[in-house]
Amino acid sequence: MSLQGAGEAASHAVMFGLDPLWLSTGLLIASYVVLLSEKFNRTVVALLGGGLVIITGVLSQAQAIASIDFNTIALLTGMMIIVAVTRTSGVFEFVAIWAAKLVKADPVGILIALSLVTALFSAFLDNLTTVLLVVPVALLIAEKLKVSPYPYLISQILAANIGGTATLIGDPPNILIGSATGLDFMQFLENLAPVSLLILIVMVPIFKILWGKDLVATQKNRDSIMRFREADSITDMRLLVMSLGVLVLVILGFIIGENYHIPPGTIAMFGAAVLLLITSIGLEGEEQTERLHHALLEVEWAALLFFIGLFVIVAGVEHAGLLEILGHDLIVFTGGDPARTAISTLWLSAIVSAAVDNIPFVATMIPLVHSMQDALGGAAALEPVWWSLALGACLGGNGSLVGAAANVVVSGMGERAGYPISFLQFLKFGLPLMVLSIVIANGYIYLRYFW
Repeated sequence: MSLQGAGEAASHAVMFGLDPLWLSTGLLIASYVVLLSEKFNRTVVALLGGGLVIITGVLSQAQAIASIDFNTIALLTGMMIIVAVTRTSGVFEFVAIWAAKLVKADPVGILIALSLVTALFSAFLDNLTTVLLVVPVALLIAEKLKVSPYPYLISQILAANIGGTATLIGDPPNILIGSATGLDFMQFLENLAPVSLLILIVMVPIFKILWGKDLVATQKNRDSIMRFREADSITDMRLLVMSLGVLVLVILGFIIGENYHIPPGTIAMFGAAVLLLITSIGLEGEEQTERLHHALLEVEWAALLFFIGLFVIVAGVEHAGLLEILGHDLIVFTGGDPARTAISTLWLSAIVSAAVDNIPFVATMIPLVHSMQDALGGAAALEPVWWSLALGACLGGNGSLVGAAANVVVSGMGERAGYPISFLQFLKFGLPLMVLSIVIANGYIYLRYFW
């Protein structure tokens, strides 16, 4: 497909008669250049970019709204509300003190322990929920030990995306692939969990090498934490029981909801509403309103608006045909060879997912991969390509701060706590480690399916 042909197919109402493909691509590049400069807030940049996509005619307002993944927005909002209500019970302080005492308040030991917990929870829950629960713990520990929270924040992002790669429900791209192909939970676990575990095993000592020298706490600060009593952190046992009960039910809903075609966003929002309702029983109207306002103030609205703007910007290049052109060129390049197609899909997915959100990219790639089935020799020959797409998209999310939903959420939480993660600061660690993980995945795909 030519650039001109794709552009003509995309739109006939672009401002000044400009080619929609080149215009949308230019807006995408300009948005990322400004993001890299870090001279303006990323949410403002995303919203301006999304607005220009509509104003210039690349997308209509209806198309822009349709491009927003409201399931992701609802999932984030619902879990943020649940976490905000749960936090007031003191449970996260309890977990922080318990975890710190378990490793004798050693900052490096805590970083490794939280990374392993995050990876495990991200696999069997989802990485967005996991970071919402664990990051507050990490921030609290860093504050108590008086060490930099940045190693904890960055390692949480990396561990969440690695762990989320392992299962059907761990990361949104996997959910999209599973829905489109019929690949079930156990197939994802059997094919992706081994390589995810291998990558995590490789990453943990690297985390220690990268940040071990910087994470040094005085014996006085460590001793003060060891003297804490975890039970003293619980301020409201009734609220704790209700919050954890709803949280468990929501997590179960994520696991079984897919069998009944209930999106996780709906489950999260419903769970948040139930929690707000049951915790308001017995309170006066003014107290109920105050509790609701407190919960809503804890929602990372800046992160949600950033997602909305980014979805629209990416939808512009998707609608104009840029992602389709990349997929078409991939098919031409591989010449129908299954191994070359799988490996090329892996690297293309990783590179693109590091630059743009992996959800719309995977949604665009799915029909293109489907179209290769006959050329590759049937559904069985196509299956390694699906695993390559999942690995590339999920692990590629570690390549930049905007590569995956978990990245943006952790960044937003860090910013609200007074520790903003810059685009380049994360890129320095995330990109090399992402490339290493894709090299490992490359070897795994080739040895398991084509050796």
